[in-house]
Amino acid sequence: MIRAIEQSDHRVWTQLWTAYLQFYETVLPQEVFASTWSRLLDPNEPTWGALALQDGQPIGLVHWLYHRTNWAVADNCYLQDLYVMPDVRGGGHGRALIEHVATIARARPCAQLYWTTHKTNTTAMQLYDRLASQTGFVPYRMTLSV
Repeated sequence: MIRAIEQSDHRVWTQLWTAYLQFYETVLPQEVFASTWSRLLDPNEPTWGALALQDGQPIGLVHWLYHRTNWAVADNCYLQDLYVMPDVRGGGHGRALIEHVATIARARPCAQLYWTTHKTNTTAMQLYDRLASQTGFVPYRMTLSV
């Protein structure tokens, strides 16, 4: 089951997002955690979050945001963060989280849903290759601030 993040999920969301960041060997300041949490709960923000549940317990998360594109009239949807706990991977939760976002993005409507992953995340790429196509573009990032 997939459901929207709720105010009462703060503790478990923090645990899941911390595990996701650790997977990518990243540490963010507490102010980023606080800001992200606040944005996820603010209906006026263009960013959203959901949890995957197994037996009523959160075992995964997804964050997405909408943004304008010059290549279409409709917005694009960027699936920014996707994480499923290691002990339940392979159970269809990652696919369910992606499909949850895709359903919402289609209804908005969005022109496209896209995401990135690290080239070493080969296990996840097996799923992604079944759901979407690689663009051939190589992402670059210039860090300006956190």
